[in-house]
Amino acid sequence: MFDPKQFIEESIAELKEKITQTAIIACSGGVDSSVAAAIANRAVGDLLHCVYVDTGFMRKYETDNIEEMLDDIGINLTIVKAGDRYFKALEGVSEPEAKRKIIGGLFIKIFEEEQQKVDAKCLVQGTIAPDWIESGGGVRDTIKSHHNVGGLPEDMTLIVVEPLRDLYKDEVRMVARELGIAVAERQPFPGPGLAVRCLGDLTPERVEVCREACHIVETELEAAAEAGLIEIPWQYFAALLPVKSVGVHGDVRAYGETVVVRAVTSLDGMSARYSPIPHDVLTKISTRITNTVKGAVNRVVYDITHKPPGTIEWE
Repeated sequence: MFDPKQFIEESIAELKEKITQTAIIACSGGVDSSVAAAIANRAVGDLLHCVYVDTGFMRKYETDNIEEMLDDIGINLTIVKAGDRYFKALEGVSEPEAKRKIIGGLFIKIFEEEQQKVDAKCLVQGTIAPDWIESGGGVRDTIKSHHNVGGLPEDMTLIVVEPLRDLYKDEVRMVARELGIAVAERQPFPGPGLAVRCLGDLTPERVEVCREACHIVETELEAAAEAGLIEIPWQYFAALLPVKSVGVHGDVRAYGETVVVRAVTSLDGMSARYSPIPHDVLTKISTRITNTVKGAVNRVVYDITHKPPGTIEWE
């Protein structure tokens, strides 16, 4: 039986031994990195420097919300605005694994820059078991590379410390509740952010469409759950597909892209079943998306694939 209180105590003791010099951590604001940051902060205090990288692929209001949440935990935070660098590095790149490798590589470069500023020797990460399992290696097939696993360069100078490496998502949430972190029930958000929810070419315009669509899916499903119409899914979002189809805007025939809505129930992310969302709720989502991003999206579909055979994210 997993004991979150015991895990926290043992992790703090272990981190005190491992981290004897300045460390930095990537704080995305998700439950994994927030838990890792909170534990490391308790273990080494002022030795820990938390850095949040705004890649340009964050959800709507994400940066402001994360800054407020981490401040409540008592963690000092440095925000790095890196959107221009990410879009430039990913220009013309559409292959999913290539995206993840580039995102991971730039992620480390930015942290090495921050490392030089504070002379950090360790990188604390919120890597959990499904991350390295799905990233493959040894006898395991690669399902998809996670940016905090598959993107790490071989010549990286930082010592990587992963206090949550052997935990699954449900266990991480238990630890978050024990720590009293506000994001304990927050739905998972991929490290590469909207870059892997905007399939195909990554442009500021296409990513903004994906951001608006994700925001609409989140707010409508949360409102439906609040009204008692559904149980809130474990993860729910929109992905923008590089698939154009004919549509009608007024009396004009036009081609627009397709948004897919994804909502699943799961325990630990290793398997999942699609959530049966009522048609009335899906209709509201579809209408809002097509009205909000007129001309860009003219078709909204719902994904009814379990994991396996699909994955939760589309890339």
